[in-house]
Amino acid sequence: MTKFVFVTGGVVSSIGKGIVAASLGRLLKSRNYSVSILKLDPYINVDPGTMSPFQHGEVFVTQDGAETDLDLGHYERFTDTSMSRLNSVTTGSIYQAVINKERRGDYNGGTVQVIPHITNEIKERILGVADYTQADVLITEIGGTVGDIESLPFLEAIRQFRKQVGRENVLYMHVTLIPWIASAGEMKTKPTQHSVKELRSIGIQPDILICRCDRSLPQGIKEKLSSFCDVPVECVIPAIDAKSIYEVPLILEQEGLAFQALSLLNMKQRQADISEWRNLVKKLYSPKHRVEIAIVGKYVSLSDAYLSVVESLRHAAITTHSEIHIRWVNSEDLEVEPAQIHLKGVDAVVVPGGFGIRGVDGKVAAIKYAREQKIPFLGLCLGMQCAVIEWARNIVGLKDAHSAEFEPLTTNPVINLLPEQQDVVDLGGTMRLGIYPCRLNANSLAARLYEQKEINERHRHRYEFNNAYRNLFLDSGYVISGTSPDGRLVEMIELPEHPFFIASQFHPEFISRPNAPHPLFKGLMEAAIVCSQTSSIPQTPVQVS
Repeated sequence: MTKFVFVTGGVVSSIGKGIVAASLGRLLKSRNYSVSILKLDPYINVDPGTMSPFQHGEVFVTQDGAETDLDLGHYERFTDTSMSRLNSVTTGSIYQAVINKERRGDYNGGTVQVIPHITNEIKERILGVADYTQADVLITEIGGTVGDIESLPFLEAIRQFRKQVGRENVLYMHVTLIPWIASAGEMKTKPTQHSVKELRSIGIQPDILICRCDRSLPQGIKEKLSSFCDVPVECVIPAIDAKSIYEVPLILEQEGLAFQALSLLNMKQRQADISEWRNLVKKLYSPKHRVEIAIVGKYVSLSDAYLSVVESLRHAAITTHSEIHIRWVNSEDLEVEPAQIHLKGVDAVVVPGGFGIRGVDGKVAAIKYAREQKIPFLGLCLGMQCAVIEWARNIVGLKDAHSAEFEPLTTNPVINLLPEQQDVVDLGGTMRLGIYPCRLNANSLAARLYEQKEINERHRHRYEFNNAYRNLFLDSGYVISGTSPDGRLVEMIELPEHPFFIASQFHPEFISRPNAPHPLFKGLMEAAIVCSQTSSIPQTPVQVS
């Protein structure tokens, strides 16, 4: 039977519940237990697909095409396990399902209420993931902060859940903050005490406390928390701030998190094999090269908007023994100032995805600069579309070339909807979401990077390369290095006379892993190292837990 771990957070938002959940998943997998992770989000949107990245960070796309919270990206990267639409649940999706059942008459004319109908739907979703995955352990993260009114139905549901499946099959883990008050010169436990009190007031007694802190947690503080929060002292687990999120599993392993979790769940203690993870963290902390990479987008004021892109660059940096510095470039600035002002000196340029016309011409300007200055370039989704627009305008001579998404009346829509999409009104109806196959040109850079003939990648876009211009592009020097298996859809383009210039219609960042970097990002990093004029920096090994 599946065991269930519920992760709540208190005191402040962004406490790191997702990283803790993902880290526990990594530690359990290192003991050869199968794991799945579920996110319960309290917002009323059905999913984050229509939300601005400024509101909620990036939208992570699963293999089956679900638009989900960015924490699912952490879950996949840490556990190397693909999630599905079942692993992301919002208040909006719960209420939508309950209202649909009420409209069908499933409740036989009864009054529909938060308890039991909403809470039952939540519990059914949790059990549904367990049944579908057959995981040994299902870790469920409850979004928000204890005390928020929005999270109450989820907390009530998980309170009921222990009784439903048996006390020995459920573990409650609470992530909290232990602040250091500089003027007093001491750590304070009162915020955690109040947070646990709030949790206990609705009937949930945490079994493990994960204490976020910026320094070592003294034994006296542990004992105080144990006493006031009614948690065994060995289950008060410090989570000291780390230089990288990838060190967190090692810190929590050293503090005994997995051991305590398995003990409380009456599961067999197995020897952990975290050597691969420890080695990748050592490589991360002991770089031999330093490169600077520009990310050109319109959401750069919030780095979480491009979280998977940044993490994919870090994965590539780990495997190439590199230290990366991200230069965030607002694409709107490139519409009023020369690209050279913002991009001079970078070792590579990445233009990621997005929607809407704002900043598009700035992205086109960045791509032109990277092409002309022979700077390694990687375009992702809209980044590929902007590369097509740039080539059409500046090489092919189609000065008004554009995407029909942004300029519906352009006479040269080099990016356009497919003919069968033209009359579809619903935005979701024209989206390509989830995993699709791509056939690679055998003589291309893409084929050399992937070392495969056919690949599968995740998509999130609506508009496509306009095949009416395909021969014009090929004749002018562009290489179409990847297409759909039937050859109809252009998936990848590249320039053979450039040190590294490649772009994809899909989002490779969604399947990159810290121990298995994506080939496109790895190739970009290797090209950036060659491009870099910075001398190698001395290797300074860092002691890793």
